[in-house]
Amino acid sequence: MELTGAEILMETLLEQGTDVIFGYPGGTVLDLYEQIYQNEGRIRHILPSHEQGGIHAADGYARATGKTGVVLATSGPGATNLVTGIATAYLDSVPLVIITGNVPTDLIGQDNFQEVDVFSLTYGIVKHSYRVARVEELADDIREAYALAGSGRPGPVLIDIPKDVQQKKTSFTPQPPVKPRPVPSEYTEEEIKKAVTMMEQSKRPVIYCGGGVITAGADKEIMELSKRLDAPICYSLMGLDAVAASFPASLGMSGMHGRYASTKAIAECDLLLAVGARFSDRAVGNKQKYAEKANIIHIDIDPAEIDKNVTVDLPLIGDAKEILGKFLQSVKGGAKPHWQAAIQEMRAFEAAHETQFKGPLTPFEIIDQVSRKMPKDTPIVTDVGQHQMWVAQRYPFEQQRTFLTSGGLGTMGFGMGAANGAAIGTGKRTVLFTGDGSFAMNFAELGTAVTEGLPVIVILMNNGVLGMVRQLQEFFSNAHYSQTTTYRKTDFVAFAKAMGAEGYRAETPQQLETALTEACQAEGPVVIECIIDQDDLVYPMVPTNKSIDEIILQGGR
Repeated sequence: MELTGAEILMETLLEQGTDVIFGYPGGTVLDLYEQIYQNEGRIRHILPSHEQGGIHAADGYARATGKTGVVLATSGPGATNLVTGIATAYLDSVPLVIITGNVPTDLIGQDNFQEVDVFSLTYGIVKHSYRVARVEELADDIREAYALAGSGRPGPVLIDIPKDVQQKKTSFTPQPPVKPRPVPSEYTEEEIKKAVTMMEQSKRPVIYCGGGVITAGADKEIMELSKRLDAPICYSLMGLDAVAASFPASLGMSGMHGRYASTKAIAECDLLLAVGARFSDRAVGNKQKYAEKANIIHIDIDPAEIDKNVTVDLPLIGDAKEILGKFLQSVKGGAKPHWQAAIQEMRAFEAAHETQFKGPLTPFEIIDQVSRKMPKDTPIVTDVGQHQMWVAQRYPFEQQRTFLTSGGLGTMGFGMGAANGAAIGTGKRTVLFTGDGSFAMNFAELGTAVTEGLPVIVILMNNGVLGMVRQLQEFFSNAHYSQTTTYRKTDFVAFAKAMGAEGYRAETPQQLETALTEACQAEGPVVIECIIDQDDLVYPMVPTNKSIDEIILQGGR
């Protein structure tokens, strides 16, 4: 078949099983949008309010479904508006294919209207970039992009397509969908045996789950290994839904704002088995004191993560599910009553120091009501800030791919777009926990949810301040609250209704219960503004680059 580049793009997207594109039209992608028009019914297009909202939606779609998300934007500002979303996906290992238009090839480099070198601009935040120079290369470049995005450690891949390449013709031959490229393992059977010996000899083992456990689908292996070793399971923020919260060994998130028992268990263990985690600064704190009593086994598919942040005793590079399966062929383990008694003491200390809030409607009451009301497979999305940490500490996640949050980049404004994408990808009612600061950054995406009739419930925790930064100012800047009290007069309930959504305000638990009941019966999006106290803080807190020895609990250390 002789097809134009724009036609080839469309046919190749369909060939790869793409069912939805999140995109915003513009001058250099007119030919691509003509194909979207011509192929209505074959592929769904979602028009966001802003390109950043579009890429966050593609990201949320990918996180919730495990598929590759696709976003399309024009050149210049269209492309630059994607950059924050690309970095968000890159740091959290989310598979995206990003398609941008560009000026014709003979005009590139001349500072033409809406010309930006997006290839160079995004070089450090993608797995790979393509600038398609010839239409004959386009189909293979797209196929390679899909293969790369989902291979090994997933991530975003950029395809920049000049306008003339979209218009020229060449022959096109359909092919089957590509599969992720196999990543060669770099461990030996001797290393597997050594790891098993270390586990058998351990008296205080801990399993630490990162987002790689979810990517590998290794939850069953983790639980079985935990049972055999009698080992508690701790989590990074990105790995929080790797194993059900109701699993008896689950201690919750560790790190800066993690749960006390989880962080303390890592500090006291003699063996730390880290799976698909990258030991980021917020998770580790003082690197010299992190798990200083332990031998560390690190399983990761990305060799670049080995010894990058924390020096480990035994690295095993490869697929986590495969490696854990090899462990289970020979690990016997056994009960560890003394270790379990110590863990129970940690749990008891944590319960005795549970955060006490000030207002009539507290963050934990809000989260508890939502968790009781929503099915276990509900996608739960957060923006970034105090509400994010409260959800991470409190929400009982029971299934993988139900917790969607910006971990590595910490992107305020991520939530509304991501919630839209999750609702589209799963077809399920989706809950967004957000704060007044984060919501204000991208709340125009509520309009997209209304247009598409998406069943998204927005739980807006409004304390009138930029809470997380204000909390840092309280602890470390002598309570000099510089520019963290917003003084905004926004009526979020009126705003929701003006956008075509339903809006409720809750200042008491009873009002919240009524609003949630109504929201669960609504066909489209609903915003519930929950008024909380600006002095409610996130505890515990391990200050940056400190250890659990310097943990801050409510009322003192």
